[in-house]
Amino acid sequence: MKMVPKMLSPLVKDWAPKAFIISFKLETDPSIIISRARNALEVYQHQVVVANILESLQSFVVIITKDSETKLLLSEEEVEKGMVIEQKIVDDLQSRHTAFICDKN
Repeated sequence: MKMVPKMLSPLVKDWAPKAFIISFKLETDPSIIISRARNALEVYQHQVVVANILESLQSFVVIITKDSETKLLLSEEEVEKGMVIEQKIVDDLQSRHTAFICDKN
């Protein structure tokens, strides 16, 4: 296996500095996920990290910004109805993106 370059830094700084940029952070240790996500926000200076734990990958995420942490969780009822966590992620990010655009104008 070879290391691949991190693309987030040039994306934020050079290629799309005015864009609404989201990264994803997957960890196996729940005790470090928030700090790792916050560190990514600080290092790369983008808007949002979608953070999740491998164990609960399909049912729970935390949307992290510089000012907030929003937990998204599928209830048992939602799972029974066939809902997937991605639906909640997209809804949340869509509203954040709209707010971002409105703030820029």
